[in-house]
Amino acid sequence: MKVLKIATAGSVDDGKSTLIGRLLYDTKSLTEDKLEAIKKSSEQRGYDYLDFSLATDGLVAEREQGITIDVAHIYFSTASTSYVIADTPGHVEYTRNMVTGASTSQAAIILIDARKGVVEQTYRHFFINNLLRVKDVIVAVNKMDLVGYSQEVFQDIKRSFENLNSKSTYSEQNVHYIPISALQGDNVVETSSAMPWYQGDTILGHLEELDAYDLRDNGAFRFPIQSVIRPKQDDFHDFRGYAGKIYGGALNVGDAVTVLPSMTQSNVKDIYFFDKTFDKANPGSSVTITLEDDINISRGDMMVKSDELPKIEKDITATVCWMDAKQLVSGSKYIVQHNNNQVLSKVGQIEGLISTDFSGKKDAQNKLELNEIGEVQIKLSKPLFYDSFEDNKSNGAFILIDSQSNTTAGVGFIN
Repeated sequence: MKVLKIATAGSVDDGKSTLIGRLLYDTKSLTEDKLEAIKKSSEQRGYDYLDFSLATDGLVAEREQGITIDVAHIYFSTASTSYVIADTPGHVEYTRNMVTGASTSQAAIILIDARKGVVEQTYRHFFINNLLRVKDVIVAVNKMDLVGYSQEVFQDIKRSFENLNSKSTYSEQNVHYIPISALQGDNVVETSSAMPWYQGDTILGHLEELDAYDLRDNGAFRFPIQSVIRPKQDDFHDFRGYAGKIYGGALNVGDAVTVLPSMTQSNVKDIYFFDKTFDKANPGSSVTITLEDDINISRGDMMVKSDELPKIEKDITATVCWMDAKQLVSGSKYIVQHNNNQVLSKVGQIEGLISTDFSGKKDAQNKLELNEIGEVQIKLSKPLFYDSFEDNKSNGAFILIDSQSNTTAGVGFIN
């Protein structure tokens, strides 16, 4: 069964939680006690319909205010696909939550209120999906029941979004438009009889057709060393294996590999999945590798194919989404967590504040505030072996850790 991870995005009251609740209800994924609680709560509020947003808004503050505050992960399955949906908040002040939710997603649903059309937040949500290279985007024009299921309204919104899409920097992104009413269930799981002018798929129908590609399966082979395996058993007295997860390309027995940062070379002798050996391992596989030569390797090193070396630099430029209440300023020091490797760093020039409406960069005045996105130069205490985020997602991203509080202060995508 394929697994598809989806991020939702939309402005306040666009109906993200209601859409997800409707998906759960129409696919019969709600438990009896949850459904009973939704019915009871809807009746207490005087609604003549089921408030499906109650299926996802787990915090008391969310239920009381009718908004989404934190990222919630919702799970449901159909006969062919297992879904993980990140219900992310739509407020500007929760940009960091949107980035977090979209960072591991293969697809995204951007909701637009049919009465309001494309708004400022729509630009921000689409920009984040561009930044994180989310391949498939569904633009769900919601609340069509409140505009009389008007084809003209839908087409106007579609034209506005296509104008926004023309500014995209990600040519491989697929954008699909669907008119829906999450509250009434139109074109969510079942085809709507109220919009005969729309002949396309429903939300679920389109999701079922998407390819659940692995986010790790892009770029060259990268193998960050998680640990060195030296069993304390007589039968494996001379065994030395290197455990980790494969990112990028596949690995075969006999491949010539280089270990970074030492630049020592060898060939792959065995690939172990638990106690079994295989000739090949694909991206996303957690394996133990043995080499034909004894090499000094430790946690934090990286194994790559000898003809696919990454960049090795002590100075990088990255797009950083700032997640800390304390400003990011030039000269401040942070720990860069890149795969399994931690490197001390110092922030150099903050080259510009990136506008999330695709209008370019503006002067950041050498600082980034909470939820702002900027282009930042970072100086490292030792070389980093990396790829650009566009070439290899896993090896082109990092987090910045505050060494005093040990909190994640920001996330970066290497240019």
